[in-house]
Amino acid sequence: MTELVCIVCPKGCRLHVDEKNGYKVTGNSCPRGEIYGKKELTAPTRTVTSTVKIEGASIARVPVKTDREIPKKDIFAAMRLLDGITLQAPVHVGDIVVPNLLGLGVNFVVTRSLSRVSDAG
Repeated sequence: MTELVCIVCPKGCRLHVDEKNGYKVTGNSCPRGEIYGKKELTAPTRTVTSTVKIEGASIARVPVKTDREIPKKDIFAAMRLLDGITLQAPVHVGDIVVPNLLGLGVNFVVTRSLSRVSDAG
């Protein structure tokens, strides 16, 4: 039996998942908690957030995230792909930074628009 706290909503139900009994979930207040409990033990996924370098903007790094969840086991490989990336301003929310991440059909996208800053100053 595994105990989890459901993160689907702010309520934070304490879930009990019985792996030996077909991943039976108890403690959930709604059907979403049951889905979360089963998925977390059989195929956990996460939305990944990070930052990448940017040149020509008012700040040195711009936030990015995956546009869908990826398998938890692939998070470190996904993060390594961001290490060597440097974007050039301007960038806009939704711009794709890494397409088809690890062949998963998921993209890293920009989550903050930044204008180009003039070099004259």
